Amino acid sequence: MKKTRRKFSSAFKTRVVLEALKERKTIGEIASKFELHPNQITKWKKEFLENADKVFKEKSPKEAFEMEKEKDELYKQIGRLKMENEWLKKKVL
Repeated sequence: MKKTRRKFSSAFKTRVVLEALKERKTIGEIASKFELHPNQITKWKKEFLENADKVFKEKSPKEAFEMEKEKDELYKQIGRLKMENEWLKKKVL
């Protein structure tokens, strides 16, 4: 019988890492609580700390402009799809 790989959400990983960062319990205790291997928690903690500076990083004007441009393009696409959907509904009925 093949065992499937478990997938964890980012919210779950964050909760586990924050629990580890509090240092109220050992990594082993946290691992048994969340049914994980201690190495997995250590890996997530290391990854979290390496990327922590990106949370407060300010976006450059160029990045903000590109995000706004992408957002506008997505709204246009939604509008087109909505019109096509309405047209198809009329044709079917």
